[in-house]
This record gives sequence, C-alpha cells and structure tokens, in this order.
Amino acid sequence: MMHTLRGARATAAGVLAVGAIAALAGCGTSSGSAAPTAAATELGDMEGQVSIIGWAGYVEDGSNDPAYDWVSGFEDKTGCKVTSKTFNTSDEAVNLMKTGDYDVVSASGDASLRLIAAGDVQPVNTDLVPNYAAIYDFLKDQPWNTVDGVHYGVPHGYGANLLLYNTEVVTPAPTSWDVVFDKAGDHSGKITAYDNPIYIADAAVYLMAHQPDLGIKNPYALDQKQFEAAVDLLKEQRQHVGEYWSDYLKEVQAFETGDSVAGTTWQVIQNVLASESATTDVVLPEEGATGWSDTWMISSKTKNPNCSYAWLDWISSPEVNGQATSYFGEAPSSQAACDYREDCEAYHAGDADYASKIWYWTTPIAKCLDGRTDVECVDYAQWTEAWAEIKG
Repeated sequence: MMHTLRGARATAAGVLAVGAIAALAGCGTSSGSAAPTAAATELGDMEGQVSIIGWAGYVEDGSNDPAYDWVSGFEDKTGCKVTSKTFNTSDEAVNLMKTGDYDVVSASGDASLRLIAAGDVQPVNTDLVPNYAAIYDFLKDQPWNTVDGVHYGVPHGYGANLLLYNTEVVTPAPTSWDVVFDKAGDHSGKITAYDNPIYIADAAVYLMAHQPDLGIKNPYALDQKQFEAAVDLLKEQRQHVGEYWSDYLKEVQAFETGDSVAGTTWQVIQNVLASESATTDVVLPEEGATGWSDTWMISSKTKNPNCSYAWLDWISSPEVNGQATSYFGEAPSSQAACDYREDCEAYHAGDADYASKIWYWTTPIAKCLDGRTDVECVDYAQWTEAWAEIKG
C-alpha cells in the first residue's frame, strides 16, 4: 500500500503554480506579509478537535487499511477529534493554509518557505514537543524549517533522489551521475529523468562537482549564468531521454522491460523492483543528490493550539513515526522509530554522512538562498518556463 501512496505523490511533489511564486520572488526567507506570531510558552487544556491537512498516507485512521491507524490512538489519548484532508500538491497545501481553516500541515521544503514568508504558520516551541529531542540532529535547524534561529515546525521523514540502474547493462556499477549526463549517449534512448522543474536542481548538483568554476554553492540558488548552464546540460540530456517519469509504476515497468536502464529514482521504487527480482540497484552518487524532508507546521490562525502541539508530539513519537514513514516509504525522523520498522537500513535512516549529501527540495527565490547579495537568483517561475522548453 505504501507504494501506491508514494506513487500518488510522485505526480505532485514539487509542482508549484507560477503565480504562487510571485510573493517570494523578491523576499528572503524571514520576510513576509505579517510579523510572525510568538511561539507558545506553555500548553493548556485540549480543545477537543484539530484539523490536519497532509500528504496521502500521513494521517491514517484505518479507513484505507485497518493495519494502519495512528489517528484513533491520538484521539483516545488526547480527546482531540481529528478531521483531515489530503492535498496533492505543495501549491494546494499553501492555498489551503491561507484560508485559516486548518490547524496543522505537513509541508515539504518547496512549500514551507512560502508558508513562513506569508505568515501563515507560527513559530513552534520545541520544548513543548517532548519527542522533538530524539529527532535526528541533521533534520533540525534547516533552512526549510528554521528561520533566523526560530523553529517553525517538527521534521517528519526524509529521502533522497537516487540513481537507479540496470546491473546487467550499466557496467561497471556507476558511482557518478555522469551516466545520465556526460555519458548519457552510452545508453541513448534508455535514460529516464524525473518529470518536474525541480529536476533542474539535479543538474545543478552535478555541475557543482564537475564545473566548479560556475561557483554553484546551492542547487536551489542559481544566478542567470549558473541557471543557463544547468538548463543547457538538461537540453543536451534530452536527446538521450527515452521517457520522463512522474508515475512510479511507469518507471518500474520501464526498468522491467529494459526500456530504461539508468535514471533518477526513489528507494521505494528499487524496493518494488527488488521484490520482483529485477536486475536493478541504486546508488547515492559521489556528487550527492536532491531529496525531500517534510515538516509538521502549525497555522498562525489556529484556534486549537493545544491539540495542534499534541499532534506534533504524537506523530514524532517513535512507534507512530515509524509506522507512518514506513507506510509512506521514507526514512523516519528518529533512530528510536527504527525499533518499529524492519527496513531502516534500506533507507539509510540515521546515517548523517549519507544525509549530508542530500540537497533537500527548497523553493528557489530571487533572493539567493546561498547568502549572496550581489546578484539575483532565478526564481521558480522561471524554472517552470525553462522546464517546458527543455522537454520541448
């Protein structure tokens, strides 16, 4: 079941409407339309309800699969009745939170900055979330969940965009993304790539290592020259791409039939292929990779702050986080959660060195995220336009 949920997200993760980027185009991560509300200093009585929006599979009450229900236990423990809504894109999540009708959201890095900048989410006092202490340090104090030292949420789960390859065709085993870029011609027509503008960052990660003179320090902070270099690399790659994928089932099928032999993927996809005895394997290349890290955030307009904080602590507890991230297909947020999973090793859970090689999805904005102030960076609206041009 978790594979189906991962596939549902595959068609949506990172997709942003051009208009939604405009508000961020000229601002930094700490600016917004309103001053941030103060973080809570103590908790009071539970309000009896909480409204949560999340990615598919993040708020399960047993209705989809009786074996997966972490909502009922929360309701029993806290008395907070949960109402939930699933969103399909980061843009949808941002728009829903703007209404003020929801208390809590699970935000990916391509949404969290916008929510913070617009003042739609509030600072979170992590001292009021006891399970926060056990969360992996490398997921804390990151640009997509912390601004100017202020925490805006609690990490949930994370994963890397890996290199998937056919072990019988791509030999020797690759250690670099060059197999899909500079050496893509070796398997022309059988290269695959993730179908989303955010994939431009994957090209930027490769250029960071192979064209250091470009000066790229962050794949989501590209000035015009750096951006054009990444776009040119992807246009060169385009002639060797047999298929761009967004539906994980299509990538599974393409590798099973041999129509694809190398390309970007997720660990969960390799797990499916391995379960079907496919001749494939994955690697985190030496250049590093892009990836995702999701954060639970609380609305600045919530009328149920106590139940909201209770949810953040509940979903961060080892057993619940282990169950939720396993169901979805990603690494958990704490080592203790691995006591409730059997596949943490496959997801490199807790491996800080591995995690340090991942550049987590972040919304590109005009104010360079790498700290430069002498140039403007290319915002996501232009990434979207360029992606359409790349694909032709």
